Parts: sequence; structure tokens; C-alpha cells
Amino acid sequence: MATPRVVTRELFAEGIRAVLGTWPALQIAVENGFGGAFSQQKAEWMVDAVQQYFSDNVDLQHLEVEDFLAEIVNNEFDTVVEDGSLPEVALQLCELFSQCSRGQLEEVKGRIAQLELKRSSVGRGKVVADEEEESSEEEEAAEAMDCDGAGSASTAMPADSSALSPRRQQPEPGEDGWTVVGKKNK
Repeated sequence: MATPRVVTRELFAEGIRAVLGTWPALQIAVENGFGGAFSQQKAEWMVDAVQQYFSDNVDLQHLEVEDFLAEIVNNEFDTVVEDGSLPEVALQLCELFSQCSRGQLEEVKGRIAQLELKRSSVGRGKVVADEEEESSEEEEAAEAMDCDGAGSASTAMPADSSALSPRRQQPEPGEDGWTVVGKKNK
């Protein structure tokens, strides 16, 4: 029979895997090969690295875990996470470790189950979103081709121009042929 310490360690590893598996920034980096040919293996190694980090350090604060995660993602996946998810992921990991340390294994199992459910529902939603995006892109391309000689498809405005930043007016040359350039608006 496994000792309680081994069970707790394995459960914490499973929790780390679940948290990292639902972290969109990491999943995007893995799916798009930001870590090279071994992106998936790096993500799996990251579970062990995080677990080791917790076992090697006493009384970790979530900011320390956040810095550690940022460093790994930067070094291994050449990615800087700027979506605000790092603090949330670090806090989830700290909470899981704390619950494992206090022996609240049923709560940890429940949290892992929630994360796995979230992971599977996100996976299904992603396929639908990708299909909608593809059809939207096809519609925009078709609309661009229908333009009255206003230019090629690459220069036509998409149907939803709210995502585009406003275009700056190009200064026109004066009578003497010189163009006056003003200050940059911020």
C-alpha cells in the first residue's frame, strides 16, 4: 500500500497537470509548437518541475510561483504571458499545494474533476469556434472579392472594422513639394 505522502504527492502532480492543462497561454504555446518539436514533452516536464519547485521551497508565496512559471514559459516556449493569467494559475497551484499539505485530498480530487471537466468542454468549444472563424474568414474574403474594383482582397476593409485601429491620414505634399510631418498622437 502506498504511503500517505506518496498519495499526496501523486495527487498534487495530477492537480498541477489539470491546472496547466486548462491554462490557455500554455496550451496555445504547446499547440503551436512555440517550444519547438518537443513542446508537448516540455509541457509534461513542466508538471514535474513545478512539483519539484514546491517540494524544494518552504512557504512559497503565489508571486514566487508566478515568477517561476513566467520564467519556464519564457525559457522553454519563448513566450511572455501578458494575458493576466499568470497570477490566477499561480494562486490555483498554491491552493492545491496547501490543500494537499493539510490532507484535504477529497477537496483536491473535486477541484481536479472540475478542471478536467473545464478542459474537456473548452476542447469541444474550440473546435466550434475554429469552424465559425473559418467560415467568417471565407465570407470576408468573398465580400472583399465582390468590391467594385476598389483594390485587391488584401486591401478591402473587413465587414467588422471595429477590430482595426483607425487609419492615420497621410500628409499631402505642399505646393513646394515638401511634406509637413506633425507630432505623433498618443
